[in-house]
Formats: sequence, structure tokens, C-alpha cells
Amino acid sequence: MMFQVQDLFVLFLVLLLPLYYYLVFFRNRKSTSNEPQLPTDWPLVSILPSLLISNLHRIHDHMATVLAAAGGSFDVRGPPGLRFFVTCDPANTRHIFVSGFGNYPKGEEFASFFDVMGDSFFNADGESWRRQRVRVQRIMVDPRLQSVMARCCRDKVETGLLPVLAHMAGKGASFDLQDVFARFSFDMTAKPVFGVDTGRLSVDMPPMDVSNAMDAVMEVGFFRHTVPAPCWRLMRRFRIGPERSLAAAKPVLRRFVDEMLERRKKLKGGVIIKEDHTAGSRAAPDVDIASNYVDDPEYVDERGKPREFLYATLINYMVAGRDTVGTTLTWLFYNLVKHPRVADAIRAELAPIVAARKLKPAAAADTTMVVFEPEETKPLVYLHAALFESMRLYPPAPIERKEALADDVLPSGHRVRAGDTLLIPVYSLGRMESAWGKDCTEYRPERWVTEDGKLRHVPAHKFLTFNAGPRSCLGKDISVVQMKCVIAAVVWNFDFEIVEGHVAEPKLSIIMQMKNGLMVKAKRRHAVGGGIGE
Repeated sequence: MMFQVQDLFVLFLVLLLPLYYYLVFFRNRKSTSNEPQLPTDWPLVSILPSLLISNLHRIHDHMATVLAAAGGSFDVRGPPGLRFFVTCDPANTRHIFVSGFGNYPKGEEFASFFDVMGDSFFNADGESWRRQRVRVQRIMVDPRLQSVMARCCRDKVETGLLPVLAHMAGKGASFDLQDVFARFSFDMTAKPVFGVDTGRLSVDMPPMDVSNAMDAVMEVGFFRHTVPAPCWRLMRRFRIGPERSLAAAKPVLRRFVDEMLERRKKLKGGVIIKEDHTAGSRAAPDVDIASNYVDDPEYVDERGKPREFLYATLINYMVAGRDTVGTTLTWLFYNLVKHPRVADAIRAELAPIVAARKLKPAAAADTTMVVFEPEETKPLVYLHAALFESMRLYPPAPIERKEALADDVLPSGHRVRAGDTLLIPVYSLGRMESAWGKDCTEYRPERWVTEDGKLRHVPAHKFLTFNAGPRSCLGKDISVVQMKCVIAAVVWNFDFEIVEGHVAEPKLSIIMQMKNGLMVKAKRRHAVGGGIGE
């Protein structure tokens, strides 16, 4: 058979391609520069081999390195379904999240990644999102609910968290602090959502099947970001790979919502509390989030049975509350163990509160521990700074995703086309030298404190942990109040030591959980009346 000219040309390209790859690889190996290097931009697959193969296990740190080398933004022009514009330029994030918000919804593909959330406010865009946003905002600013959430946190610290930590300290064995905080945040979220204490935080350590199912949702959501849609859809159809765990998680979450709604009805004597707290309702402290949905025909059918919309919405609330608090506390205490001077500074800030109570020194056998009220810790500046500094370095949601509706030019000069996917690595944004200075990778709470001792204001498009613009986190204020209350009590009453050889690194998930947990040993610091140095 005679070869045509075009056949010879194709053969030539096929033979030349390995040589090209070798030369580029050899060039990269020879590079001795200490400056961040851009990964190789391969034909057809762009820099995806660097992101998703050789560095997937450290994707967040690698992306921060690439962004630093690229000046804060770069394109990934891989095969269809894996084409992104990635940016952590604060000017761009302000445009995307604030001034140009209307042009950058989450998009239909994002909703498909998290199909468990259905049409709830986590996935919704446009009019559906605006309508749900108004409702969520009305719920979250209700002073009755905020009072319930603050008191629930304080009580759970006293009756759950501190006793469990004291039990672990008494045993002297290592344990997973991330698991403890996950249990705490799960209970603390379920109470205001359903009005039910799930009792996951106890020395018995009951199974965490529901929490594990939520983890599967976030991990599979991450996986779906890394492969073309036809691949994960095929895996979902045959329930193989990561998609198998998600298929198993869905009925677990559904049963959990059914169980919580049933327990809620029994606790309230069979009377469903309405939004306006009319006849048959209990006192205001019993208000819960579910009360705002269970009488709405959009969320329940004519028989009062939950529609898919209600399942998705209540799971959304649970995931949002559990992940933010549990993940943040885990990384915060990791940082405090690594930087004991910060823990000492927090204790110094707490000392006047304890002294003002005029507590007498307790006997050595006294098991009483100090619990701080939310109103006591709310004004503490350094504690707040330590929390925000940890969230800067380890944001609970390390990456945001948007889709461009129309062609646009970003402040950085980069052009985006209609339909383009934009990735905003919040993790990278918190580690940009251009935004945070040469010590951007250091844990230094002092950067948040002004010269006159006040909390320094940082614009949301730079500190993107709580999102920015119209989709900014509605639970930010109350979650900060809760976490400060928790941190104060744990820091005052306990010291921690990370188990030798333990590696703390993020897992491959949409949520910044630790892959291996946080293995520690705990030690009681002092009884009620003890001094800071005891």
C-alpha cells in the first residue's frame, strides 16, 4: 500500500512527539532556579499532568506554587471538560465575587458535582438562589435562633467536649482530635437544625455513619472536578470507584433526615412549630431551622412527607455547619501546638476573665473545668486573630468554582469567554506574598491586630474564607462566636502534643479535612483556680 503525503506527515509527528516530551522534561530537570517554576504546558493536556498526576496528593500547595510563578493567574487548556482559568489575584476575586457577581454563577456543572444537594441554596443560581437566600438570611438573623446556637455551643462544650477530652487525658493514650471536633460540630449543628441532640460526642464514641456519608459527598465532589464528566458519569452508572461510596452515602443521609424529623415531632409533642410560633408551639428557645420549612408545600407534600427539596436543604444546613466548625477547629489546634507562644497569649487574654470570677483554688482531685460564656469571649481580639490566621492558611473550603455567562476582561487583563470555568483557590489566595507579605506562609496572628490593639479589617475578596459579595456566608458571625467559645475553653483547660511521626496533610476533598486525622495526646493544665503557668 502506498503512503500518502499526509500519512508520512502524521508519522513524522508521531515520531517527533516523544523527542519533544523528552527535551522538555530534560530541560525542566536541568533547571536550578530557586524561583517558583511553571509546570510544563503539554500539547492537548496542558499542565494537567502536573496538577492531577504528579502533584495530586499535594494539589493545594502545588497550585499555590504555580500561581506564584504565574503572577496569580493561569489557564489550563486541557481536553473538553477540563479547561479552566485559575486565579487568586485579589483584584480578580473582587470582580468575580462582588462587582461582576451576576456574570459568574456556580453553573449547572457545579450542581451536577453535588447532586445530593439538589436544588438547595448550595447549588442554586439565579432567581431560585435569590429566593432561598432571602429565606436563609431571615432564619439566620433571628435572635432566637442565634441565642439557641450560642447556648447550645456553650452547653455542648461543658457537657460533651471537655469531659471527653478529660477522659482522653486521663487514659494517657493518643486519639484523633479531628474526630472529636467532628463529633462536636455534628451535634452542635444538628441541635439548631432539628432541635435534636444526636449524641455523637461521648466517651463511647458511637458510629459516625452519617458524618462519614457527608465526607463521601465532599470527596466525590472533588473527584468529579478532576476527571471529564463522561468518566465520572459512567462510574456513577456502574457504581464503581469513588462513585460507589457516594451511592452508599445517599440513603444514609436520607434516613438521617427522616429520623431527625421524626424525633423532632416526638420532642415537640407531635406539634410542628410554625415560623410564626403560633398555637401549640413551645417557648422561643426551642426554635429550630426545620420549623421554617416543614409547613411549606414546596418542601413537603400534601401528606406532610418531605420532598426531595427538603432533604437537600436540611442536608445543606448540616454540611455547612459541621464542616466549617469541625475543620477549622482541627487546623487551629494544629497551629497552636506548633506555636505554643500563641496558645500562651490566648491564655493571657483569658486570665482576667477567670480572675474576675474570683474562683478559689480547687483541690487536686477537683474535676471542674473553666467554661467561658460566648459574651465573654466575643470581644477578645487576639483569640479572634489566632482563629482568622488559621483560617487564612487552612480555609475550610479551599477552592471556589464559577462559570462565566458572558465574555469578560478581568482586572488582571485576562480574557474569559462565555462558558469558561473559573477556579479560585482560596488556599492559594491566603498564601500569596503579593497579598500577605514575605511571611505569608507563617502562622502569625499579630498580622490581624492593629497598632492600637483592635482587629484589623481585611476585605472579604482578599480573605475569602467566608466568601464575598452577595454569596458571603450568612453564618459567619455566629460561627465565629461559637468557635471562640470552644477555643477558649479547650486552650485554658488542656495542653496537646502531636504524636511523633504523625503527618498532618489535607485529604482530597472539597473540605480541608486532614487525611490522617490529628493524632494527639492531651494533658489537663490546672483546676479552676490554677494559674496560667501551672
